Amino acid sequence: MSARERDAAIAAGALGLQLNNWVEARFGLPNPNLIDLSYETSPEAAAHMLRQHWGLGEKPIGNLLGLLECHGVRVFSLSENTASVNAFSFWQDSKPYVFLNNFKTAESSVFDTAHELGHLIMHRHGDPKGVRAFEREADSFASSFLMPAADVKARVPSFVTVDVVLLAKKRWRVSAMAMAYRLRSLNILSEWTYKSICIELSKRGYRSGEPNGMARESSVVWRKILMDLWSRRITKEDIANELSLPIDELEGLIWNLVGPMDRPAKQEGGLRAVV
Repeated sequence: MSARERDAAIAAGALGLQLNNWVEARFGLPNPNLIDLSYETSPEAAAHMLRQHWGLGEKPIGNLLGLLECHGVRVFSLSENTASVNAFSFWQDSKPYVFLNNFKTAESSVFDTAHELGHLIMHRHGDPKGVRAFEREADSFASSFLMPAADVKARVPSFVTVDVVLLAKKRWRVSAMAMAYRLRSLNILSEWTYKSICIELSKRGYRSGEPNGMARESSVVWRKILMDLWSRRITKEDIANELSLPIDELEGLIWNLVGPMDRPAKQEGGLRAVV
């Protein structure tokens, strides 16, 4: 990325911390419920242990963004001036943060979210900057966490075609290319069949995009917060003024996460905690 994009991403992280402090002074957000697996050398094992810790079993995850929020991860979006940054994450004051690029396909954003989750639990005590092994581990974690081996092996037939891959990707809510790669890593596909399927997927437009893709995931916590604030006539302009932030920078941090919202009628009473 360019120095300008790098600086914009760093600035987004600092502004996200500032906004999070503002929110936490008014709402009770979920406490972090991640486990430290920095000792674990197998991303597949780490993914399995976190699924067990969260009681997920082997089932597909319906809303990964919302799942992370429910377990205390503070999630923010990145604005258009950081379009070359897929995502990044860090720990601050024992709280995990994830910043996501939502200008990519919905499927890519889900994988990026799982990738950053891998960094948070496997690389908490190390600096992944420039360490390619950490990136490969996070990718492997994401693949294993989103597409558990036992479930994939139980549901995918032994003879796999492109149409089988396209059907499978809908179940596990990943890109077609990520689905094909997972099948290859589990030895369900041979190297030759994997390459053939990737060529066909590319011809159908799945290398550069996701035709007929799924709906984008939305934030559970931010939607609750904004609905509560709006019910008391507290607008995004009010928040920006309190934080001395330009309104476009505030919107860049959260508005891509919540989707369209209708403002509720005014309600009486104090602010409710987000649980």
